[in-house]
Amino acid sequence: MLLRASVLLGLLALTGCEDPLTLAKVCDETPGFCSDLNKDSHCKEQRADVIIQRYVEYKSPTDENKYQLLKDFEKYNQCVSLAAKIEHIKLKEKTTSRVEGHLTSIKEMTRIFQDTKDTNHPGLLYYHWSRNNDQSALSKLLALENKQDKRVTENAEIQFFLASYYVKFDDEKTIDLLYKTLELNKAGQTPNPEIYPTLVSLFYKHEKYKHAYTFARVAQLSGFENVDILPIEHKLTVSGKSLDSLNELAQKTYDSIQAGEFVSPRGF
Repeated sequence: MLLRASVLLGLLALTGCEDPLTLAKVCDETPGFCSDLNKDSHCKEQRADVIIQRYVEYKSPTDENKYQLLKDFEKYNQCVSLAAKIEHIKLKEKTTSRVEGHLTSIKEMTRIFQDTKDTNHPGLLYYHWSRNNDQSALSKLLALENKQDKRVTENAEIQFFLASYYVKFDDEKTIDLLYKTLELNKAGQTPNPEIYPTLVSLFYKHEKYKHAYTFARVAQLSGFENVDILPIEHKLTVSGKSLDSLNELAQKTYDSIQAGEFVSPRGF
């Protein structure tokens, strides 16, 4: 199982390099972290992430560790709640354990929200607002943005979260935030898949067809298939624009993002 770098660092601090933490050790030492989740092979990766992060948060209940656990439980819940709908004719206990895992995730996410009501952690503030419509949490997050708090300005995830807020009423700022998200993307990492269709949609809306086409092609190069490039091609070709130079630009843009070297273009 592949773990996030931040989790690995936390595990090293908790267990030491010579005795790495494993699922077996967590389930042996704290069986409750494993027994209330689904027992079958569904959602295996998400379940493993939750178990390890439960242990990390138990040993060091910081806001950051609670935030990582909240995200892991949300991913696990999305997976196991879907799996819980699959009926087994001969093995009804499998469905039952998935329901139990679903209920556990809801209970634990509720606990984390209760534990972090007074948080100043940007990620938790976003989750309190976006999941619970907590307007005071949104105000705190926007205040951190206004203060240029590095936990906000230097975090790709938080920049994308802010973009999802501003997209409702400020297109230019949304584009700037999405560009910054790509700037902060590390080499080898995959950007949030919603970045590209959002950029394409905004550029198309403002008739910036060259920009829209470029990022639609970047999306294709990245393996994202939920971008409709044909209407953009039509707009460009009927006006006599050549796509060759834009294809080259898209390739360079894609390469720079993959290398962690993307630089935001100036101007809208």
